[in-house]
Amino acid sequence: MNGTTTTSVIRIYLLDDHMLFREGLRRLLNSDERFVIAGQSGDPAQAIADLKTAMADVLVLDYDLGGREEDRGGKNALDLLGPLQEIGFAGKILVVTAGLPDKDALALIKGGISGIFHKQESPEELQRAIVEVAQGRVLIDQQYLQAVVAAAQPQETARFTERERITMRYLLQGLANKQIAGNLNISESAVKATLQQLFSKTGVRTRSQLVLLAIEKYRDQL
Repeated sequence: MNGTTTTSVIRIYLLDDHMLFREGLRRLLNSDERFVIAGQSGDPAQAIADLKTAMADVLVLDYDLGGREEDRGGKNALDLLGPLQEIGFAGKILVVTAGLPDKDALALIKGGISGIFHKQESPEELQRAIVEVAQGRVLIDQQYLQAVVAAAQPQETARFTERERITMRYLLQGLANKQIAGNLNISESAVKATLQQLFSKTGVRTRSQLVLLAIEKYRDQL
């Protein structure tokens, strides 16, 4: 089931075409009682087939899915966003990368991923990132976001209520719905309703898209 809480086991699917890295990651996560490996693959088509029934809370997705140099053909995580949407994948997506072009980072953020994690970080940081993404946080460094927003398309200016502005401030701080609710002394349902209002006003579909738009377009209102 999606909508993971701090006490529920997080079901993870691993998609990485490097077998040694994938196996090492599987062993690391299997050693943590917070996680269950719902599936793994090095093949994007197989992963899409698996995720139709795997019920994964978090997809840990390698950015570069090209395999051998002669087989690459430019395939990367961007190629998975459309098929994932087509099968109705409702989990969070954490992209793992050693580095990616700014334009691809922007496209991934616009496509609704929940985080970008750099492979030079520690295993402990990856475990923390998976937990936070599963809890609904957006884990994309603000400095990194600011480096790519110049390529974003202009958006029509929207006006926000005070609660909407405060909620967006908390989103920029990376807070989950439960934390926002506690800070505002309101229910989580009220937070979700505010987020839906923000999605409607701004024309975005996900928290990560809203964070990007807030930094790019509405920072002066917050």
